[in-house]
Amino acid sequence: MKSNVKDIEFPKQDLGRWYAGIKRDLPWRENKNPYSVWISEIILQQTRVDQGLPYYNKFLNRFPTIFDLAVASEDEVLKLWEGLGYYSRARNLHATAKHVSNKLKGEFPDNYDGLLDLKGVGSYTASAIGSICFNLPVAAVDGNVYRVLSRYYGIQESIDESSTKKLISELANGIVDVSDSGNHNQAMMELGATVCTPKSPKCGGCPLKDSCIGFAENLQLKLPVRTKKTKVRERFFYYLIPITEGHTLIRRRGKGDIWQGLYEFEYVETEVRLQDDELLKALKITEKQVVTSVSEEFEHILSHQKLRAKFVTVKSENLNSELLMEVKLNNLANFAFPRLINRYLEKNFVIHKEV
Repeated sequence: MKSNVKDIEFPKQDLGRWYAGIKRDLPWRENKNPYSVWISEIILQQTRVDQGLPYYNKFLNRFPTIFDLAVASEDEVLKLWEGLGYYSRARNLHATAKHVSNKLKGEFPDNYDGLLDLKGVGSYTASAIGSICFNLPVAAVDGNVYRVLSRYYGIQESIDESSTKKLISELANGIVDVSDSGNHNQAMMELGATVCTPKSPKCGGCPLKDSCIGFAENLQLKLPVRTKKTKVRERFFYYLIPITEGHTLIRRRGKGDIWQGLYEFEYVETEVRLQDDELLKALKITEKQVVTSVSEEFEHILSHQKLRAKFVTVKSENLNSELLMEVKLNNLANFAFPRLINRYLEKNFVIHKEV
């Protein structure tokens, strides 16, 4: 890293002109309404714009105001969020809507600390909302900004270290255009998302290339430096789907896991893959149940987990259960399931017909 990195001038006017000419036409950029900006920022956490845009439109169509979202049921919110993943975002979204609606009379805080107090809002999201909606002179620093500034300033220390993160945050706040912080932050994010990408960056069209150290020294593909590897946990789920006269059993998942509040079938979880005869034994299938199918293995990869699942359907004489809820097969589409389960349901048409 250059010892005088903080003295390097950042061409924020060039960045601003570039952004004004190429910025994507996105609905949350049409106004500075804190509600719509907040919805977009929560959805875009861990989510690409092309994936998040349909969800944004669904939420705004169904809940045009924060009061509409506040009075919705958690089931409805989770159902709309279904397939987007990281469901704690949806639960936090709902909790914050209730708080702002009931405690703050529908008005979002217009200061950084107040925004940071909202559930599910971290430093990046507070800065993004604060700058876009209230022109607060704070930098919104996410993965895109870490990458852009690491390359621009030629920072070769690992961004996994707190000292490097602190330096980049200081650099980001030092170059904020205080006269138009919202557009500046969006320009930085746009640059990282569309030009200064992790792989195959489009340096030829970058407004910063003439003074970018990473580009000048051909380091762009080596930066930012990361030294910590994510440990991926493998989990195996084996689901039992009993069916009687077009009905089955489901339950709502409790607290303390990634799928809290979503629905599921009865299951067993293991740390190792089971063979078909082993999983039938693990599911404790009784003599009164006839196995009608054992599915292929479905895989779902998260940032820290690799999930694998198989589904066993059985024909049962009855569905008596004190712990699970009996539902019609053709009503399963009304419940919010994890994407892993929905992939099975969609492929095998369980939500449309009796096995």
